[in-house]
Amino acid sequence: MEQPLYQKTITELAPLIKSKEISTIEVTQSVLKQAKDYNVLINAFISIDEAKALEDAKQAEAEINQGIYKGPLHGIPMALKDILHFENERVTFGSKIHQDFIASENATVVSKLKEVGTTFTGKLNMHEYAYGPTNNNPHYGPCRNPWNMEKIPGGSSGGSAAAVAADLTIASLGTDTAGSVRIPASACGIVGLKPTHGRVSKYGCFPLSWSLDHIGPMTKTVEDTAILLEYIAGYDEKDPTTIDKPVENYASFLTGDIKGKVIGIEEDYFFNSVDRKVKQLVETAIKQLESLGAKVELVNIPSLKYSEYAEYITFMAESATIHRNNLISRIDQFGPDVQHLLKFSNIPSAVDYLQGQQVRTMMIKEFANVFNQVDVLISPTLPALPPTIGDEMVVINGKEYPALDSIIRLTSPANLVGIPAISVPCGFSNGLPVGLQIMGAAFNEKDVLNFAYAFEKNNPQFSKKPNLKELLTN
Repeated sequence: MEQPLYQKTITELAPLIKSKEISTIEVTQSVLKQAKDYNVLINAFISIDEAKALEDAKQAEAEINQGIYKGPLHGIPMALKDILHFENERVTFGSKIHQDFIASENATVVSKLKEVGTTFTGKLNMHEYAYGPTNNNPHYGPCRNPWNMEKIPGGSSGGSAAAVAADLTIASLGTDTAGSVRIPASACGIVGLKPTHGRVSKYGCFPLSWSLDHIGPMTKTVEDTAILLEYIAGYDEKDPTTIDKPVENYASFLTGDIKGKVIGIEEDYFFNSVDRKVKQLVETAIKQLESLGAKVELVNIPSLKYSEYAEYITFMAESATIHRNNLISRIDQFGPDVQHLLKFSNIPSAVDYLQGQQVRTMMIKEFANVFNQVDVLISPTLPALPPTIGDEMVVINGKEYPALDSIIRLTSPANLVGIPAISVPCGFSNGLPVGLQIMGAAFNEKDVLNFAYAFEKNNPQFSKKPNLKELLTN
């Protein structure tokens, strides 16, 4: 049976569009139908703009027919997290306070995608103001995990991950402050990359924490992530945190050859208090990478024991500053969980914040030393399976832990030190996907992506799709 267009990847669609074997209008109509059919169950979208999407698709079709082909994203239908500015369009940030906000200009990543002919289909659900890992949004409803409708999809970019997993979009972008790209990627069984801090401009993205925020691709395959990264990366004078460093053709590094490369394993932090089945799947994945020629070396990063403190102090202090005026005048318009977190965000003192930054400095030095010995660090993405929507605790090996603390524990160190980190599917437990996290040195996206590609290439069984028709009939 011929694979429906909505199930295809960027890599599969691009040559068909370029050669005019399929039209951009056909692809967009296919994706829109899938989105409209199944969003009622998953609630991945805050808004679908069918008319605008078809207008974009027709323009892309006309350009291609005139011999103007802008590259592999030309005519690719994409929905983005509703935290990115679109000029003269409503952007909610998943909030009530900004429910009628109209952006005056495009986010830089939106402009970059528009320049290469991407078709935009809508705005995706998210945790309110990106301040949480569950995507249980009180204003627009919870986004649901397409593998199990009772479970969270992860957050804060839960709508992006659920939409990609369920083929409601060909690809997407998420934002990541403590794991908000990788957490939902793991929970929904897709690929999610947090690039190096400064690799992708954050201009036009509503901030949660200036020094921790990142924007990254969320896709069906590693190759799609590499393609998307190339088109959104680069220096931007509008974002002073971006680094003026050449953008590479990341897809060209995807050889799958990892012979002689060294994998670092930090057991004390990244494999501590991890669900037994999750740990087993990740250890099996590491052994497979060894069988492909990689070597494994145990490493020690002592400052990791302070990382949770540094992460919380940093994003609490910075988010309290960002939301200060609304905390004073409109506190009742925040959802209960975000309101609670923002109230606590006022507690850290300047001393606490500066101590947190001292920890970051120590961590950056220790991670850099480790990357002088190894090429990548590997760990589970999440220490446990996604909890049920509304649960405030997760159970790991029979013991209860606070869900928020547990969900971000293994992903947040990469935000503190600003290094690239990817989550790629590595198996299933109780019918839910499990993610493998691969981290690399700053601006070493090529090794991170190639390790992920090597694993994905040898494990096509982990790229299977949730049975949405069964969900619809139930």
